[in-house]
Amino acid sequence: MSSSTTGLLAGLLLALVGAVGGFGWLLLAVLLGAVGYAVGAHLEGRVDLASVLPGRRG
Repeated sequence: MSSSTTGLLAGLLLALVGAVGGFGWLLLAVLLGAVGYAVGAHLEGRVDLASVLPGRRG
């Protein structure tokens, strides 16, 4: 399993832990899944998040 897929699953699981129900929690699960996927893809080197996030440039 790739890092981006693992990140996606981790984000979705974190959302499910906090989810009680409702549309707002569904949106939170989708948002956390997308963030997890982006972080995993960054760790694999397929996405450069440093260009979009403020902070240290390396």
